[in-house]
Amino acid sequence: MFTGLISDVGLLLSVEKRGDLRRLKLASRYPADSLSLGASVAHNGVCMTLVGFGPWAKQDGAEGDGYVSWHEVDAAAETLAVTTAGQWAAGDRINLERALRIGDELGGHLVSGHVDGVARLVERRDFDGMAHFDIEAPRQFAKFIAEKGSVALDGTSLTVNKVAGNRFTILLIPHTLDVTIWGGRKAGDAINLEVDTMARYAARLVEAAAE
Repeated sequence: MFTGLISDVGLLLSVEKRGDLRRLKLASRYPADSLSLGASVAHNGVCMTLVGFGPWAKQDGAEGDGYVSWHEVDAAAETLAVTTAGQWAAGDRINLERALRIGDELGGHLVSGHVDGVARLVERRDFDGMAHFDIEAPRQFAKFIAEKGSVALDGTSLTVNKVAGNRFTILLIPHTLDVTIWGGRKAGDAINLEVDTMARYAARLVEAAAE
């Protein structure tokens, strides 16, 4: 489980096709001695398992930005089909979050790292260092999104401001724009969407009561 509070922005170093899999290698600011094989790390909201890691060394032309380690994960066929992972390329910046540990502060909302589908950024409006984003959700998931409710977009826990049909609006403050990949987001971008688990259960209870 995760909280939707991004703890680092990694750099995608390489994408290697291995049959139906893609091996992704990233640089990050996580100390190498704090990583472990089999650990779960969310990449733009997608829970992935570490299959390799090590201390950072200048490589692949990437320098600076305080990177101290590299790690590798595999994106399976299902992940490539239902998330944006199939579009990622070397040089992309990726939101990262390590799995929630017992005793950690839950500052966002409970996020599983199991992306429901891909949403689309329709419009961005910047003002006073902040930005409004209008997002279009896949029709089958729009019913789970409610005003003042929570949603995870590219792994970021965000509050829904307004809802109109399949579209909803979020507001990002300067801090979030600075410490995540959202600062570079623009109209037309594809975004990983995970709806709030509580909203999903509530909708199912309503459906069950009507049966």
